[in-house]
Amino acid sequence: MNRILLLLVVIGIWFPSADVSAKEPDVAAAKAALRKACEFFFEEVGVGGGFVWQYSGDLALSEGEAKTAGTTTIWVQPPGTPTIGEAFLDAYAATGDKFYLDAANKAGQILATGQMRTGGWYYSIETNPEKQGAFAYRHIKPAKKQLTRTTVDDNTTQGALHFLIRLDEANKQNLPAIHNAATFGLDALIAAQRPNGGWPQNWTEYPTPVSKETFPVIKASYPNEWSRKWLNDWTGKYFLNDDVTADLIDLFLLAHTVYGDKKYLAAAEKGGDFLIMAQMPDPQPAWAQQYNEHMQPVWDRKFEPPAISGGESQQVITTLMQLYRETGEEKYLEPIPAALAYLKKSQSPDGKLARFYELKTNRPLYFTKDYQLTYDAGDVPTHYSFTIESKLDSLSKEYERYSTKTLDQLKAGEAKKQASYSEAEVAAAIASMDDRGAWVEKGTTKNFPKIKNASGVIRSQTFADNVRQLSNYIAAQAKE
Repeated sequence: MNRILLLLVVIGIWFPSADVSAKEPDVAAAKAALRKACEFFFEEVGVGGGFVWQYSGDLALSEGEAKTAGTTTIWVQPPGTPTIGEAFLDAYAATGDKFYLDAANKAGQILATGQMRTGGWYYSIETNPEKQGAFAYRHIKPAKKQLTRTTVDDNTTQGALHFLIRLDEANKQNLPAIHNAATFGLDALIAAQRPNGGWPQNWTEYPTPVSKETFPVIKASYPNEWSRKWLNDWTGKYFLNDDVTADLIDLFLLAHTVYGDKKYLAAAEKGGDFLIMAQMPDPQPAWAQQYNEHMQPVWDRKFEPPAISGGESQQVITTLMQLYRETGEEKYLEPIPAALAYLKKSQSPDGKLARFYELKTNRPLYFTKDYQLTYDAGDVPTHYSFTIESKLDSLSKEYERYSTKTLDQLKAGEAKKQASYSEAEVAAAIASMDDRGAWVEKGTTKNFPKIKNASGVIRSQTFADNVRQLSNYIAAQAKE
């Protein structure tokens, strides 16, 4: 069996009739595959330009984090509508074919109709006008008992705005609905930012300024004591969990690049200042998932205790280097050496990191399947990763590069980077497409356990990944 195909089978991906060639893919074939895949997704899969996470191979069933079959619900939370919209933009950037921009515009327009009066987006959007009255969308008349929540959890609002900003740029800011949705959302996120630069995870009214007396600007510290049982009290006020702050900073850096407005750069820098303050003091100079208004780690969900987080700490280091590259402010590099040294000492013998380290003692923390806090990793729930891969070697090398190169050299290196692709993955994407233009994989829709689905699944993330591979390949060949 071809080694590439064997690898795909081993990791659980099924490509019917895939015959992956070792030779360089044909550019014309890549362009044809790209167009066919995007036409299928745009014309056959989407609902009014919007998308969810996954579909049965016969398109009879669809789901985001919940069932959506037989409804007009689309998903915002990745890999939903913004993810597909960005894939269309990737295809447009690579080919200049207006079909892809039109498809992206359709996705952007339906996203704009689902923007909340509170500034951002909820996880999903109801597109049926007869049902929209239950939601506080900007174009809907206010009423009692409307869902008003904006969430920045799981890159939901950030992902929507990231796509809309790129789309606004592609349209040269000539689509008012797109431009207005992008700037309205960005302004809401600035309004939601706390005096210390941190952000809450969600809100139900349009954000208004809060005082430094209520949210003091202070450095992180350890609580004198904390409950070892989940109290369901939700005291978190600032969030790094699920890369909330990292995604927001990245979004504002993009907004500054596209629009040139210094208020967007200021929001990103203020977020970076929060990350500096959120670094815990010795003996654990890294970061927690969430903090209260006193900048002390606190519980979030019942499997997320007050602790140092190996995962979020690695992301913070990446974000701090990104901020240094964009601003030249050396203060963003200063927290990194101590954090890297601490995390390296915290690795397990197999080189991995724990998701959670107990405050001060640094013992790895786990949960039993009935959510009792423990030091034993033998009976953990399977829906959450309590051990994670270490990226410390690559982060250390990257930090070394950042600390020895000038800012101009770093920016020149970034400018020379070519969008990545793998010829093997491009060839696999071309060969594995079915007659419709779909990539069908083994699996079943998770939210329909009583339905035996033999048609496989069509995953939005796979579509976006393959479109990006094809687009990057096409663009690279055009430059040669």
